[in-house]
Amino acid sequence: MRHELKTGGDRGYLRIATEEAFATREQIDAYLRMVRDGTADRGMVSLWGFYAQSPSERATQIIDRLLDLGGRRLADMDATGIDVAILSLTSPGVQPLLDTDEAKAMVARANNHLADRCAAHPTRFVGMTSIAPQDPDWSAAEIRRGAGELGFKGVMVNSHTQGEYLDDAKFDPIFRALADTGQPLYIHPSTPPDAMIGPMLDAGLDGAIFGFGVETGMHLLRLITIGIFDRYPDLQIVVGHMGEALPYWLYRLDYMHQAGVRSQRYERMKPLKKSIHDYMRSNVCVTTSGMAWAPAIQFAQQVLGEDRVMYAMDYPYEYVADEVRTHDLLDITDEAKRKLMQANAERVFNL
Repeated sequence: MRHELKTGGDRGYLRIATEEAFATREQIDAYLRMVRDGTADRGMVSLWGFYAQSPSERATQIIDRLLDLGGRRLADMDATGIDVAILSLTSPGVQPLLDTDEAKAMVARANNHLADRCAAHPTRFVGMTSIAPQDPDWSAAEIRRGAGELGFKGVMVNSHTQGEYLDDAKFDPIFRALADTGQPLYIHPSTPPDAMIGPMLDAGLDGAIFGFGVETGMHLLRLITIGIFDRYPDLQIVVGHMGEALPYWLYRLDYMHQAGVRSQRYERMKPLKKSIHDYMRSNVCVTTSGMAWAPAIQFAQQVLGEDRVMYAMDYPYEYVADEVRTHDLLDITDEAKRKLMQANAERVFNL
């Protein structure tokens, strides 16, 4: 049955969508410049060479929706029963920009713009701070500004920054700022860096179909296995797309990680205080963005716990009313459904 989608909690919960993207015109113009002048990596050429230039209906609608933080977005939320959108600067943010000063200025302006729009619609929009990891100390200060001055409720990073990952010690100021502010880090996919994209790109598998998840799941594993949660035991990391496949690999990940530690095969693979599975149950939350599939959602709830799975639409890249209905009609308890759609987001993002 295709029930009517309404805001206001008529089904016993509000719908809080936790991975909803926006863009600025300045950001998209910078991507186009990099694609055209040859400074973009292969992933950006593939992704933004399409979305920022294609006359196709999908590309033009997505650009229009990304740029709108007003009437059209609110109308789309109303039409699909979304009460609150947690907003973040679309991938890959400013992380590919080669001029660090340009990246910092651009992302600060984007954060200010988002804060203005959240203030204009305080019951509908919640913001996440975007950063320029090219400068970790500046990014730490921007996290603190976002949490304080701007009123944001989390921090967004779009996976790798020009092939570098947050497990590198130089990025520790970012984690200290997260610890100081008590805010969650959302790791959103980006296209794989040039060092790993080749076979995916040749097959058309570099983007959301496959490459995004592979690259982002690896990023989270790099952080877990380097001991990030032993250093910052209260840190919460969020990943989308049903955990970038990691919930379904947990048995093998634990077995092979522990075997690797015992064998001392890898210099960086040291003993951890807990298993990968245990960290996923205590320090990681996953969202359903782009994965409105009942078996996957219920499996993740089973292996991670009902407190660890949150709803997301992935607007505007996936804007499908029947995907909202899929969540509404899950064969789970009313309490579990309320956690999925509302209560977990309220807890994780301190709403």
